[in-house]
Amino acid sequence: MTRDTVLKFAPALALVALASCGASNHATNESNGGTTVENATLTKLSLTSDAFRDGQPIPTQYTCDGANQSPALSWGEPPQGTKSFALVVDDPDAPSGTFRHWGVFDIPPSVRSLAAGQKAGTEVVNDMNKPGYAGPCPPPGHGVHHYHFKLFALNVDKLGLGANAKITDVESAANQHALGQAELVGTYERK
Repeated sequence: MTRDTVLKFAPALALVALASCGASNHATNESNGGTTVENATLTKLSLTSDAFRDGQPIPTQYTCDGANQSPALSWGEPPQGTKSFALVVDDPDAPSGTFRHWGVFDIPPSVRSLAAGQKAGTEVVNDMNKPGYAGPCPPPGHGVHHYHFKLFALNVDKLGLGANAKITDVESAANQHALGQAELVGTYERK
């Protein structure tokens, strides 16, 4: 083959090489329990609260120093194919590692908001060993903690978790079925 012939076919050869790389990675990912490329891109959802803005302090009534009630939350239209939602709340600033405050799954796909203290779906046991919401309650003098409210739009009606599921189970299962995700971060400090 002459140099000119090789240069003429170089772009086509590069495309064939790239396509075969993607095909082998797809098969390797699936055999290792991974997901396909189509599932790798999540739709970004909006998640807001009337109680606080993203990055701002959570009012006392939604903490252990107040009524310990979950704040109102609302979100926009999910991606097409959404069959349920899951919600988790955690505090990665806890002294002993991430502390999980709330886990809810099998929230109906028609739901677009939760009022303060409202229950929807199936709640699991939090890291206080109680079902439902456990408000922010950082150790006094430990500084500002960040509370991550994460909403997942899912491609399944039911996550299929058992009665003894933990919040980590909810988040792990939700990540496997997520079509979209939103995050709202609130802060709280006890002096």
